[in-house]
Amino acid sequence: MRDSDESYVIGLCDKILNRRASRQHRFNFLRGDPGKNGSCATLPVDAYYSDRKLVIEYWERQHLHPMPFMDKRMTCSGCTRGEQRKVYDRRKRQIVERNGITVVVLRYEQLDHNARGRLKRNRKADEPFITGVLKEFAM
Repeated sequence: MRDSDESYVIGLCDKILNRRASRQHRFNFLRGDPGKNGSCATLPVDAYYSDRKLVIEYWERQHLHPMPFMDKRMTCSGCTRGEQRKVYDRRKRQIVERNGITVVVLRYEQLDHNARGRLKRNRKADEPFITGVLKEFAM
């Protein structure tokens, strides 16, 4: 995970905001669907900056485009993984914002990427874009 595109993006956000995010942060109020045992696991967000009341989600290809191999698996919710991802992405945004926290979604296609959707990690292009998106949070 340390060398992932998500880690790269959140690292740039940390630099721009001059603070380190709580990565894969879990809020007690943000839960998934009940599993086989009836319990609902907390859903992680990619990054949380508590003093800014800001969550950042980095969406790779699977959040924006069908991924047949990954998406066809059935989940405990009784739907495919692809459908569950859409539901959980929507749930994260709605519930987190309902709790007074801003959610910013950064999509791979907004950054310098190759044909497969992997980031080129071009800081000269990516950092100014993310700086513009986060300017109201960089104090």
